[in-house]
Amino acid sequence: MFDKNEDTCWNSDQGSPQFVILEFPEESCVREIHIQFQGGFVGKECCLEGGPSCNSLTPFFTFYPDDVGSLQIFPITSSRKLKVLKIVFISSSDLFGRITVYKLDVLGC
Repeated sequence: MFDKNEDTCWNSDQGSPQFVILEFPEESCVREIHIQFQGGFVGKECCLEGGPSCNSLTPFFTFYPDDVGSLQIFPITSSRKLKVLKIVFISSSDLFGRITVYKLDVLGC
């Protein structure tokens, strides 16, 4: 997801929900999510949770990607400062709940 190589990706296990946790070196403000799924393995309903640590995350933004393989951009309408960001894929377009992500970028303030 982060190596800029178009041939690599992150694949989840089956079942819902699935998630990715990112920990930043210092407190950051998240203003935009760029994500590219593999069509057919897309998070249909996604939620961002954030906080100062993994033990104190609260939901703050929900988004609904299209079932396509192109890059999608989601501006965060209620950004906040956080050290840990959890992207939760509540449901998937795949029958078995699998998610495949080829690219993920988190833009800050």
